Amino acid sequence: MVCFQLECYSFFSSNSILAMSTNSKTYIIAEMACSHEGDVELAKKIIDGAGRANADAIQFQIYQQAERAAPGHPDFELLGKLEFSQRQWEELAAYSRKRYPWMNIIACVYERGSVDFAESIGVEAYKLHTADLSNPHLVKYVASTGKRIDLSVGASTLDEISAAIGWIKESSESTIWLMYGMQNFPTPTDAVHLNYMMKLRELYELPIGYQDHSDADDEAAFWLPAAALGMGADILEKHITHDRSYHGIDHEAALNPDEFSRFVSMVRLIEDAKGTSAPRAFSDEEMKYRRYAKKSIVAARDLPVGKKVDESDLKYMFAAKMGLPPDHIDRLIGKVTRRNISLYQLLNEEDVA
Repeated sequence: MVCFQLECYSFFSSNSILAMSTNSKTYIIAEMACSHEGDVELAKKIIDGAGRANADAIQFQIYQQAERAAPGHPDFELLGKLEFSQRQWEELAAYSRKRYPWMNIIACVYERGSVDFAESIGVEAYKLHTADLSNPHLVKYVASTGKRIDLSVGASTLDEISAAIGWIKESSESTIWLMYGMQNFPTPTDAVHLNYMMKLRELYELPIGYQDHSDADDEAAFWLPAAALGMGADILEKHITHDRSYHGIDHEAALNPDEFSRFVSMVRLIEDAKGTSAPRAFSDEEMKYRRYAKKSIVAARDLPVGKKVDESDLKYMFAAKMGLPPDHIDRLIGKVTRRNISLYQLLNEEDVA
């Protein structure tokens, strides 16, 4: 039975989500997955695409075929063909760090041996696939590194998510990001359920990331992540490939390098538009708009000096300059004009006594 009571989430803290939500910069993960086709040179092209786009991180899928899938699994042979050796991963990590030193390396791991290797090359964070949410042996082992864990929760129950978070909390103080999405090669738009993604953010009080697996040939590959960002997603994970027309592995939802650059630019523009929720002084642009858009109190007729002002003497209109707003009319009613005031002229407090 799935538990929804608030006490079930007593081991969660709002600190991590608060820290993330107050930072307006979206963390963008370039997911290479197996788009490299088992070719180191293609992997370098993908790293270049992510780096030139200024992604925050490149994600490596590091695994050992013999430990990931049992013989007889439909993908067993394919996984063997796509597997990089540790030497090759070392080469790719060094390549990424030399050319794009700001770009983090995230290791998506499936077994302990890959965790040990990822530690040896100094990855900045780990991704745990939804396949391992019910695997305390791996979850706790990854948590023991103390590094951030991006916890994929697609097609997982609340019990599974809660258990995995609990194991992490028991083992370390690793930062946890929830990563929401599923890949159905590709995922249709009506299967995404962004509202549920935001409910998970609310329930667990953790930063939430959207893993987009929309058809890369569809406009949804851009506007769905944009919608997720607008709803409050803190992280975006997007697949990138060397050339989608190659129709290789993991290509369905993967953007080409030039498209990925457009994607990152789009996200940064949306961030600019989101701005900040904190109270602040009006910008020059907002002041310009206020002067244009706000109504002021003007004379409804020529008013001679010494005229006692009543409500019929005033109108609320756009004016060439910004004057006293309509809700300040009580500062004028019943007062006597100190000068001659022409029709449509602004009426301010210094004009009456």
